[in-house]
Amino acid sequence: MHRKLIRSGQRTVTARLHLGSHEAVLGVPASAIAGGIVALEDLWGGAATRRLFDRLGDARSTADAAAILESAIAERLALAEGHRARTQLALDAAERLTSANVNTVAVDIGVSERHLRRVFRETVGVSPKAFARLARFHRALRAALKADHASWGSIAAEVGYYDQAHLIAEFRAITGVTPQGFLGELRAAPLIG
Repeated sequence: MHRKLIRSGQRTVTARLHLGSHEAVLGVPASAIAGGIVALEDLWGGAATRRLFDRLGDARSTADAAAILESAIAERLALAEGHRARTQLALDAAERLTSANVNTVAVDIGVSERHLRRVFRETVGVSPKAFARLARFHRALRAALKADHASWGSIAAEVGYYDQAHLIAEFRAITGVTPQGFLGELRAAPLIG
């Protein structure tokens, strides 16, 4: 989880990549940069990054900057057709991992568990087990955000935690705070648009 304070007068544009597109867009497997902060120059090279930054600097609005960034990403995706089969395997696995374990998913999609783990980590950046954990966390968070008053015990049962204590422990491990504390932070944070 990353947090960055945006000061008054600063503008930001953010790209949220589709699952499995990291290698095509960034030029390295997601596993090579997972959990770290990497300068775009280190991935795209200095010349390509300078061209993008020059174009972004000329943008008249945040919407224009977003369109410029989207265009640059689309260009990179168009150049990287070779990753499609591995990406599709990871996407198929990701969909199934929300309700089944890694071994079951591997059997369902017709690959070895070892192959699934390797391709998934390279394509997505985390292991299938870590992905399933984060997906469950996001389901719990979405359920809590929809509720007027979050019943953490009910949410835990609904999204597949053993009990409320396990949900709370996982929230603390991922966010550093309790579920209620994180929900409060999200609701208090100003939206950037």
